[in-house]
Amino acid sequence: MKFYRIYIEITNVCGLSCSFCPTKLLPAKEMDLDFFESIIVQAKSYTKEIACHVVGDPLTQPNLRAYLDILHKHGLRAMLTTSGYFLKKHSYETLFHPCVKQINISLNSFNKNDTSLTFEQYLTPILALCEAKVEQAEEVFINLRVWNLDEAVSERTFNTVLFERLSTFFGVELSLKTIYEERPKNIRLASKVLVHFDSYFEWPSLKNNTYGDGTCQGLSSHVAILASGKVVPCCLDCDGVIELGDLHEARLETILNSKRAVGMVEGFSKGKATEELCQKCSYKERFSLV
Repeated sequence: MKFYRIYIEITNVCGLSCSFCPTKLLPAKEMDLDFFESIIVQAKSYTKEIACHVVGDPLTQPNLRAYLDILHKHGLRAMLTTSGYFLKKHSYETLFHPCVKQINISLNSFNKNDTSLTFEQYLTPILALCEAKVEQAEEVFINLRVWNLDEAVSERTFNTVLFERLSTFFGVELSLKTIYEERPKNIRLASKVLVHFDSYFEWPSLKNNTYGDGTCQGLSSHVAILASGKVVPCCLDCDGVIELGDLHEARLETILNSKRAVGMVEGFSKGKATEELCQKCSYKERFSLV
């Protein structure tokens, strides 16, 4: 069994309250370094890439470099996903750590929060990071996420201002009309700097409507480990509803080969969602073969 990546939530604290994210039900928790390394020792048999988040923002951790050092020590690459609000907490030496493969920055977090920062105050450190990455010829990819291209929840006003600022800074035309009509997956802004587009999605919840069976990449392309040490089948199960096991009590190999986990994989291979949460997850429709 191999995964494209494993999500390991070094903290479930993100420091914000974005309206497109679910309300966190679990208590605030950060994963201590010794426990993190014990997981990495097990995880490296299954993947070469670790995404350091589920719902928490890894950049809220003042000792982020220590986690990255552990990943580098064991030959793994890191993916950092952040709102961008905490970039100033870390040096470029940390953000461009040799193990960091990609940094994802969710730009649409700005207008979905109550903040005292102006748009320019928020965006300036992000653009400076991109500029430093290009000037220093760093190999890391930077994805500027604009995941708000919904017609039902229109963000055209914000995107107009955002696209104009990005166009001016990078010298690349970002046409609002064209992007909404053609829906490109991404547009290159500079060397290994992309603006990535998508739409909002509904987080799975037992309170959701029932969407029925289907397939999913959970336990196929990836698996997730919460800051508490609980293993869940996918990166959207942020509250540990489908707890497959706890790494404080069992090894990852045992958990992945448990009856519940195997049953989920077999079910998805036949287009059947065996868990209630999966039945109530609309995200799996993106993987539909129909």
